[in-house]
Amino acid sequence: MAEPNRHTKAAVVPSFSAMFRRVLYQRGFSVALLLLSPSLPSTEAFVPSSSASWTSSCRHVNNADQKWARTITAVPASNGNSEDYEFSTPDFNDADSITRRRLVLSLLASTSFAPLAANANSASTTSTVANSIITPPAAEAAAATTTPIIILKPPLDKRTYETFTLPNGLKVLLCSDPASTTAAVAMNVHVGACSDPVEIPGLAHFCEHMLFLGTERYPEEDSFSKFLSSNGGSNNAFTDSEKTVYYFEFDGSIDNRLSEALLRFGSFFSGPLFTESATGRELNAIDSENSKNLQNDIFRLYELEKDRVNSEHPYSKFFTGNKSTLLEGTKRQGINLRQQLVKFYESYYSANQMSLAIVAPQPIPQLQKYVSEAFGTIPNRDVNPPEDKWAFRISPYGKSGLMPAQKTIAEIVPIQELRQVTITWPIVFSSKEEREAFRLNKPDYFVSWLLGHEGVGSLLSYLKDKGWANSLGASDNANLSDFITFEVTVELTNKGLEAIDDVCEAIFSYVRMMRESPIPDSVFDDNLQLDELEWRYTTKGQPGSYVQSLVTSMDQYPPSLYVAGPRRLGLKESEETLLSSSDPRTSFKTKEQRDIIKLACTDLITRLTVDNSFLTVFSKTFEGKTSNVEKWYGTQFNNRPIPMSTLMRWQNSVPAGSIGLAYPRKSPFIPSEQGLRVKKKPKQSDPKALSFEEKIKPIPPPTVIRDDGDDGRWTAYFKQDERFGKPKAFLIFQLLTGELYSTPLQASLASLYQQCAADKLNEYTYDALLAGLTYDLQVMPRGVRLTFGGYNDKLKNFATYVSSKLARDLDDVLPSNEEEFERYKDNLLRALSAFKVKPPYAHAIYYSSLAQVPRSFQYTNEQLVAALKGTTLPQLVDYVKSLWASGKGEALIQGNYDKKEALDIINTIDKTLSFKTITPDQYPARLKPLPLPVIPPGEKPTRLSISEPNKSDNNAASHITLQSLGKSERDHVLIEILAAIIEEPFYDNLRTKQQLGYIVSSGVKAVDQSRTLIVIVQSNVAPAEKITSSMIKFLDGVSETLLNPLTSIDIELFVKGLVDKRLEPDKQLAVEVTRNWSEIASGRFQYDRLQSEVGALLAITKQDIVDFWDQLYVKERRMLVSEIVPKLGPTSKEPALSSGYSGGVPAAVLGIDDIDQLRANGESSITS
Repeated sequence: MAEPNRHTKAAVVPSFSAMFRRVLYQRGFSVALLLLSPSLPSTEAFVPSSSASWTSSCRHVNNADQKWARTITAVPASNGNSEDYEFSTPDFNDADSITRRRLVLSLLASTSFAPLAANANSASTTSTVANSIITPPAAEAAAATTTPIIILKPPLDKRTYETFTLPNGLKVLLCSDPASTTAAVAMNVHVGACSDPVEIPGLAHFCEHMLFLGTERYPEEDSFSKFLSSNGGSNNAFTDSEKTVYYFEFDGSIDNRLSEALLRFGSFFSGPLFTESATGRELNAIDSENSKNLQNDIFRLYELEKDRVNSEHPYSKFFTGNKSTLLEGTKRQGINLRQQLVKFYESYYSANQMSLAIVAPQPIPQLQKYVSEAFGTIPNRDVNPPEDKWAFRISPYGKSGLMPAQKTIAEIVPIQELRQVTITWPIVFSSKEEREAFRLNKPDYFVSWLLGHEGVGSLLSYLKDKGWANSLGASDNANLSDFITFEVTVELTNKGLEAIDDVCEAIFSYVRMMRESPIPDSVFDDNLQLDELEWRYTTKGQPGSYVQSLVTSMDQYPPSLYVAGPRRLGLKESEETLLSSSDPRTSFKTKEQRDIIKLACTDLITRLTVDNSFLTVFSKTFEGKTSNVEKWYGTQFNNRPIPMSTLMRWQNSVPAGSIGLAYPRKSPFIPSEQGLRVKKKPKQSDPKALSFEEKIKPIPPPTVIRDDGDDGRWTAYFKQDERFGKPKAFLIFQLLTGELYSTPLQASLASLYQQCAADKLNEYTYDALLAGLTYDLQVMPRGVRLTFGGYNDKLKNFATYVSSKLARDLDDVLPSNEEEFERYKDNLLRALSAFKVKPPYAHAIYYSSLAQVPRSFQYTNEQLVAALKGTTLPQLVDYVKSLWASGKGEALIQGNYDKKEALDIINTIDKTLSFKTITPDQYPARLKPLPLPVIPPGEKPTRLSISEPNKSDNNAASHITLQSLGKSERDHVLIEILAAIIEEPFYDNLRTKQQLGYIVSSGVKAVDQSRTLIVIVQSNVAPAEKITSSMIKFLDGVSETLLNPLTSIDIELFVKGLVDKRLEPDKQLAVEVTRNWSEIASGRFQYDRLQSEVGALLAITKQDIVDFWDQLYVKERRMLVSEIVPKLGPTSKEPALSSGYSGGVPAAVLGIDDIDQLRANGESSITS
């Protein structure tokens, strides 16, 4: 679950490479050491999601956190209590937002670089192409001319685009999508935290917060949020080093509503109020935001990275801000904070330094009219780009920083059990022209691809063979106007930690190979071919992330490349001309085009020297041995020069060939042109809006193509794609069997098997991954599941090989010796230990979730740790042998196959797995939610009070669950309507008015067919008891303050928002596959569920809502409070471990040791 923060006032985002993020999306199914993720999501890139998934309509403040976190799969500490699948295919629309969340690479599962254009959404066309080399300022002038510009877009994108510049200098990109009902809007203001006044760190971030709190035209502080909430919308913002991006999306199908939304949004930039009262209150939000990051290793590392920068360079500043810098610091200096806010806004918020992108259903002329009305009044102060004051003037490195950079090593004590080493090379540009050429040629992509490769002969394979590494990643990190940093990070084993010099020498050996042995042309040709393959079949994704990508791209590329720029390679046809065609390529147009990129790569490689590098090492072994403390986060560290003997050794590193390093071989998985033939063309290809009658018509479901009976081997389902027109497919095979997850030991062995199998198969599967093929292995309470996806040409052979290795050739996927076994075991133990340093709100959610899931479906973190410590290699071998021995097979084949091919695939996999059948009485039980105790009217709710396990975290948290056991569509939509009604007022009351904390959220959660309404707050200023009482007080007033005043129009708007979300056409095959498999795996087979829920929504009345709330909150109140009490910070009495609870309705506060009894009671009630 991603961090459940609210929509406005997002965090300052530490740097995170776009290319690296793209790879994580591709690698979403891999087992990783998710030691830094604030939560453990599992819904990306064909990864099974928890059936108890978060379905909140709330906004996520740390949008950047969400994007990177979603892409990685946790080592399953949550026990995989899933019957449903969620294949939310990665959305690469923000692919060129280069400075996002800086991810510590030990989170990676052996990640390297996938094709650049992977699953990007794209844009469009107008008329003639501008194909000369145009830098962004020149591009702006070009956009203002009357010559139409063709915006290169993927062939399958049928939307209409237009770009122009308003008279006030605002750059605009419009995308008309009549087939959608969603509108998304983003504004990029070209100023970020680098422009903070030296004496007021965090001012740019604070300004971003303040723009949401009232404008001259709409003075009510929460009016924009209320407006969006009532129209099924959300909004957010983030402050980066050199930009601040504001965005929102909502139901844009009603013209006057879209017009009003744009007027409201436009007023942010033409007339914000910056009221004294809001300024004072919002300081608390900034401080709470900073407080929640203090125990986050990402932020801690990020700040130390900036400490190595020249103190005169603006990147060295503290970007987030807190009360110390914004309140106490300004008072001490005699500075009027509000006056400085206004001055900052008036100095930098100028129309000529802004870019606006809109995706909406309306036609272009209508959108142009709305834009002129809403944004034409933004003042043009005719200011220069902020970086003109420092870029190419102040050296980012080499002068005095808080700590030296080149040829030094920083030894850092992490919060979590991290072990990693990073080599960093600053790549400093001498001019704007050099910077722009680097962006167009993308040499960092190719060099990263080589260093981060994971196939035969790769750097990672060598380091694994030596027992030094678990994973490796290469990427650019900091990415500013005048420099980037290029990095290679290795996640180390214990043995590798003792051999850091050897690990670094291997890296320099690979760099030496690239410098001395020309990179083969096949590397560039294969990457272009794979990149263009994705471009060829890219379709639109989520509008919200797409517009963020577009406004970022508008700052970095000429208009013709607003879409293609971050999503394609080979952007220059010659030194003088840009790429001019949207047509997919199978090779470079000319040798010159390839040579331009090769020369750029050569130039980058020459900068990757020993003398230009510095090291960063993360390890708990440094604890108690450091002599420095970082100012803002309190990070303990040493910084020392690297010995000259070590530097000389690296400069004379061993030849790559002598240690088995080599350039990657050509991928055998690239599909042939014949294999890309689509068997059934989509019935509708025109980008027109569907009528309600067309939308409400159920999509044809899969059909049974093999049924061996209840006692037989397989029940197989099939559907040939005729909606999306891509040569892709998904294959899902599930073997239902019991006794695989019946104890914590078995759950631990399952996790070990998944991790070691992924690792041992990696050299083979990595090449497949680069060619768009993925697989996922999951052992769950009800059996084992294999999922394959990608281009169907070679998918069957890929699935057969992997299945054979997993089920038959066990020696190839299990540890070969005790040392290797202990390495996997160590990885999992460290991943589980990361639970203790998750944020308090995540702990509150976790304990609340435990109370609603049977013990055999989810074991506690403590149970898993204890069981894992006692596991042995013989136990693992025996467990895996039994895993595939017997069961009942279920399968879904969906995509670009015909029925005959689907049956052949099932027969092939059946022979490969070769399991014995079981009888229906041996089928494993399905997940059933545990009912929470009913709280009699007037009684206090059941309350869990648990100590925060991280002694250094001073935040308290409280999470309230209201459980509904109703299984009907009516029950499900009513609780969603209530969540929509409550969301905005809850946030406004507890976050904006009471200022209880930065993380304030509400939403709906599902466990099987039950639904729970949940609210949560994390605070560094209030104890858990106060948070709880404030939330309950709000809930007590819902009926009187929120439900009774509802008008029929209010209800219609809430209903319409939920209806539109359900009837929004699927954008990708993966979405439909997810839905179909969920129905098959759950045994419900209600393929028309969305349409049935729409029918229920349309019948809802105000009285229905009132009655449902009365039943949920008064008559049958199944309510659970989960409080996390810190040992520091807001004062609270330390919770007892147990209250002695033995059953029934708890009469007292429960402790952590009472949860097991609470779950046992729930299990008893299910049985009875």
